[in-house]
Amino acid sequence: MASSSMLRLASLLSIVAALHLSRPPQHRATRLRAVPVADPFAATDTRPIVLYDGVCRMCNFWVDWVLANDREKAVRFCALQSDVGRALLERSGRRPDDISSIVLVTADGAHVKSDAVFEIGRRLRVTTPLSTLGQAVIPKAVADAAYDAIADNRYNIAGKRPPRFTDAKDADRFLGE
Repeated sequence: MASSSMLRLASLLSIVAALHLSRPPQHRATRLRAVPVADPFAATDTRPIVLYDGVCRMCNFWVDWVLANDREKAVRFCALQSDVGRALLERSGRRPDDISSIVLVTADGAHVKSDAVFEIGRRLRVTTPLSTLGQAVIPKAVADAAYDAIADNRYNIAGKRPPRFTDAKDADRFLGE
């Protein structure tokens, strides 16, 4: 009985992996929608923007970790709850009040959930190999399920904090208030 369950699970995982690997990577990014907001990519700064939950302790810890490990300053940040964050969510094809996922907004698309985490990791030298390997090996459905389990319980795991829309030390890397 247990071996048949394991066989079914292995079969399901191989199907999910085949579906994940058969999809071209360019389909992972969401196409942008036109929304009347100042384009943060219109000027010379084309660095992608990480949309994060500004009141989540875990999310803010992660932002601090990226700031400390992003020596090239490859990404910028914006709280999902800010006016700019809501506009960028809408521009990325999401509801402006949807704070359920991290979003990495680029000049020509957006990545959500595990794709956003892997893409941010690929942009940091310290985590590039691990992120590249993880995205290639872990099926998207499994990575997103793990992401959702953590995201859905993030306040229970780490709690909330006062909203964070900027950072005194790295103010040039934060958008919106």
